[in-house]
Amino acid sequence: MGIWEILQNFFDPEIKKMKIKPCYFPLFVTNNSLQKQIDHIENFAPELAWVTKSGDTDLEKPIAVRPTSETIMYPYFAKWIRGHRDLPLKLNQWCSVFRWEFNNPMPFIRSREFLWQEGHTAHATKEEADIEVHEIFELYRRLYEEYLAVPVVKGLKSELEKFAGDLYSATVEAFIPNSGRGVQGATSHCLGQNFAEMFDIKFENEKKETSLVWQNAWGFSIRTIGVMVMVHGDDKGLVLPPKVASVQVIVIPVPFKDADVEEIISACSSTVKTLCGLGIRVEADLREYYSPGWKHSHWEMKGVPLRIEIGPKDLANNQVRTVRRDNGEKFDIPMTDLGDKVKGMLDDIQQSMFNVARQKRDACIQVIKTWDEFIEALGQKKLILAPWCDEKEVEKEVIAKTKGETGVAKTLCSPFDQPKLLEGTLCFASGKPAKKWTYWGRSY
Repeated sequence: MGIWEILQNFFDPEIKKMKIKPCYFPLFVTNNSLQKQIDHIENFAPELAWVTKSGDTDLEKPIAVRPTSETIMYPYFAKWIRGHRDLPLKLNQWCSVFRWEFNNPMPFIRSREFLWQEGHTAHATKEEADIEVHEIFELYRRLYEEYLAVPVVKGLKSELEKFAGDLYSATVEAFIPNSGRGVQGATSHCLGQNFAEMFDIKFENEKKETSLVWQNAWGFSIRTIGVMVMVHGDDKGLVLPPKVASVQVIVIPVPFKDADVEEIISACSSTVKTLCGLGIRVEADLREYYSPGWKHSHWEMKGVPLRIEIGPKDLANNQVRTVRRDNGEKFDIPMTDLGDKVKGMLDDIQQSMFNVARQKRDACIQVIKTWDEFIEALGQKKLILAPWCDEKEVEKEVIAKTKGETGVAKTLCSPFDQPKLLEGTLCFASGKPAKKWTYWGRSY
């Protein structure tokens, strides 16, 4: 929750700069509301949790726990929006949703109840909606790369993979080198006018003409935390980027036999006070009956970016010893330079973690042009970049052909930053003329 709070503290002020207002809508949704957009909700139907009783009394009509909030919010959009002066309408809520996930549940990545933010906006024109889509998923890129130190690709989902009922889905996609699987990190959807038509969300423009609004929906969830854990974690436990670590620095006393314990404890407390005054999130582990070695392992497992050790030798030399969690490097720092050095080290750890993660991700990217190359790269757990004809039926064929114990391969996204597609390049799967480069692979 500490990490989630830090992500909120970055994202929420940024969307408020875009004049997006906070809101909260009910937890429960009626079946009648769900049926208004059956195409949209059919993807969620197997995962809906239904409330059928109030105490011992059967409800006349069951109600569902929200899997997402379009069908709860949009009837109110239709009431609130009447004319062009009511637009744009921009709302965001921080909440939890519930999806009764049976297939491969995984903490953070694919769980039944999860926290997220969901933004829902209505605009007078498609151009306005398009601008916002790009502004939002640029914030998602920053969240992953600048805070979680996880490299992502910005791109478009395929027609088969996009959000049900929308016009197009923009996404930031992450990749886990250890497992060879992609992860949809966050999405920003242009819903077009489909939902406006379903829920009768109309406005009168300056010319007294009635038109449907253009809508967007966008969100990120605690999946972000799962991605961060898998990208950076090692055999010792978590490895947290300093920007999101609840504890950035842990101070541990290391008293040897016959050492002046009180003086060491005092130095630890003074170190905490100094760093706290600089805005660094720091704690001292002064617990008795735990050895320094036990504490080292404990805080390594929790992923604290920097450890400071203070023992008799450090007191004598007016210094502290620092140990980095990301690479294990040790440095002795004079007490007089403590603040500047620690701040610099935390910045360096943050950047280094991103650089290492990007190098590992890039080493997994395999550019292919034929089906045989595709199958070989898939077996090597690669992130595959391939020329594609951009046809839904071809993607379905790839999914069918790659079914197996390790999971199907499908499109992850078509990057906005497209490599040059030479004339005459053919789709790796169909042999038809290729229209774009697309990332493929297995995913969570």
